[in-house]
Amino acid sequence: MLTSTSCPKLPSLPMTLFLLDARTATFHFPGIGRYVASLVPALTTQLEAGESLLLAVGSEGLPPALAASQAPAVPVRASPFSLAQQWQLPRLLRHLTAEEGPLLYHSAYYLMPYRPGVPTVLTFYDLIPLLYPESVSRRARLLFQLTTRLALHAADHVLAISEASRRDLLTRFKVAPERVTTAPLAAAARFSPQPAAALDAVRAKYDLRTPFLLYVGINKPHKNLVTLVEAFVRARRGAWRLVIAGAWDPRYPQARTAAAELAPGDAVRFLGPIDEDDLPALYAAAEAFVFPSRYEGFGLPVLEAMACGAAVACSNVSSLPEIAGEAALLFPPEDQEAMAQTLARLMDDAALRTRLREKSLVRAA
Repeated sequence: MLTSTSCPKLPSLPMTLFLLDARTATFHFPGIGRYVASLVPALTTQLEAGESLLLAVGSEGLPPALAASQAPAVPVRASPFSLAQQWQLPRLLRHLTAEEGPLLYHSAYYLMPYRPGVPTVLTFYDLIPLLYPESVSRRARLLFQLTTRLALHAADHVLAISEASRRDLLTRFKVAPERVTTAPLAAAARFSPQPAAALDAVRAKYDLRTPFLLYVGINKPHKNLVTLVEAFVRARRGAWRLVIAGAWDPRYPQARTAAAELAPGDAVRFLGPIDEDDLPALYAAAEAFVFPSRYEGFGLPVLEAMACGAAVACSNVSSLPEIAGEAALLFPPEDQEAMAQTLARLMDDAALRTRLREKSLVRAA
């Protein structure tokens, strides 16, 4: 069971309106968008009498990820990337305060109004642009550092998505520890054990007829997919496959190149982006889920896989041991031999996979 840190909570304020900035619930922000889309129904259930939730959305209206939301929305013409948000959003916040009473603004992204003029909460995810500079341009890295500092100064309180994320934030930026609370993410309710018919359907749809290890995520350098491919080729047993699913950034073809050079036939499959409705069954159909990332603010796919009852092996760095606990096999991400040995154990030992599945369900509950 994942729990939040014991850091002090926000002071009790007589708020009547909570404005969640949902402009990032779009395909351009896959991870943050999923966070916002999951947060809206969760917040709605927590409202007390006299309180209401309002969503700030882009000029195009409610994004598809929030189509089922019952929360009212107010359009903001300026995008998170626009300088115009620095005056458009504070003007909206002042208007809402005058009309509705005390208001709390929640920004899910560091590109936000830096003088909001109302009590503000910011969600902080990770330091990937600073820790893995090869993943972004120098300009983007400097912009991240500057705008994150401005956002932290503007926020009255910060929500870090893991203890590891909180530690990184306090190490890199001058923020009082009492202003940062750990609020772990959670897997959406649809991530749960799946019926046999759903497993058969997803295997048929993606032609997964032999035992496979699964990775879900993007292919950016810190995800460490080249080492995963090399470790799998080294450890492979019989007809087992490594299946890599998720968005593909063409700037980083190295994992495909490694698979083409090292893996026989279709031993390594690249499925590309997966229909969200198929993900729970894909997790459950895998013999095991493997996540070799060098750094994660939280590592939500690990928790999603566990919630679906998958056996899990993942890296022993950043937030991942915090998320997996004792329910997963852990390995150092830079040690190809250790990773290969872990994969071999998973492929060789069906009883181990069964025990890990049981532990996963308990951990994710």
